[in-house]
Amino acid sequence: MNSPDLPGQRIALVDLLDRLLAGGVVIAGDVTLRIADVDLVRIDLRALVSSVSATVPAPWEEA
Repeated sequence: MNSPDLPGQRIALVDLLDRLLAGGVVIAGDVTLRIADVDLVRIDLRALVSSVSATVPAPWEEA
């Protein structure tokens, strides 16, 4: 796998995951269970995956 930053060099999967998590990744998807053109179940998925840093405060209050 070549990177636009480093042409001609290979990047390990761990390095790729580290770059993705440093910036954050958004996962989005929709699943619909349909029988005879009738929607029975619809599932919407929205997730943000990001690394955690001690310098960034938590969005919830600490007990």
